[in-house]
Amino acid sequence: MSRTGKPSLKVVAAPNGFKGSLSAAEAARAMAAGIRRTLPGTAVVQVPVADGGAGLVAVALAALGGEPVRVTVADPLGRPVQAEICHVPARSLAAVEMALASGLTLLAPAERDPSRTSTLGTGELIRAALDLGVGEIFVGLGGSATNDGGLGMARALGARFFDERGNELAGCGADLSRLARIDLSGLDPRVRRCRIRAVCDVDNPLYGPRGAAHVYAAQKGADADMIRKLDQGLRNLARVIENDLGIVVADRPGAGAAGGLGAGMMAFVGA
Repeated sequence: MSRTGKPSLKVVAAPNGFKGSLSAAEAARAMAAGIRRTLPGTAVVQVPVADGGAGLVAVALAALGGEPVRVTVADPLGRPVQAEICHVPARSLAAVEMALASGLTLLAPAERDPSRTSTLGTGELIRAALDLGVGEIFVGLGGSATNDGGLGMARALGARFFDERGNELAGCGADLSRLARIDLSGLDPRVRRCRIRAVCDVDNPLYGPRGAAHVYAAQKGADADMIRKLDQGLRNLARVIENDLGIVVADRPGAGAAGGLGAGMMAFVGA
């Protein structure tokens, strides 16, 4: 109660991050300061949130009392980069963020090319989380520089992909149209024993007018011709996944998230 006997005002400040400006925690602090300055005596609860994109690990560390674990993984072009995992031993849980390994902000504008980039580093983050012995992993999908359907991610965990001549594919966007066979026999067995959740805020299908390539590839550096080829590649990916794995992913909500990583997470690691 206030001094006048009236109920005190309580405000919850729960922002996402503001890309290129403020993290979710910084935005919450700024909101709280403004509210207290305008309405003295107001109780402000700061609850920064994340939608699966950039900032998920920072929010998870704060909200869950996690421990940061730093690892070296591949960036979208295969160069080493430092990334952080949120480890919560008490809950046997880890949270990883693809933007820290396969994110668009890791590339200079001239380097953006979703036919060449890969989610290999995201798979390496998942593998590092498995090394922590957790039973559950949250993987934030967002802010990606990639359009590889999760091929790179799965390769880091032991999956192999081949063209029609039996040549092994590296797992970049350009490989989608060449994909003819999927081999999961070498997949890290810990994947099947761990509950993996893909976190995203979009419901796009894998391909088509609302699919990964047509909606998101332009911001990753693709021109109209590349978008068409990437979309055709994602259609091929869906066909091979259905033929080899018996899983239909094309129209599942979120399949088109992060350049098709949503579909790859469902098909290759059972997310």
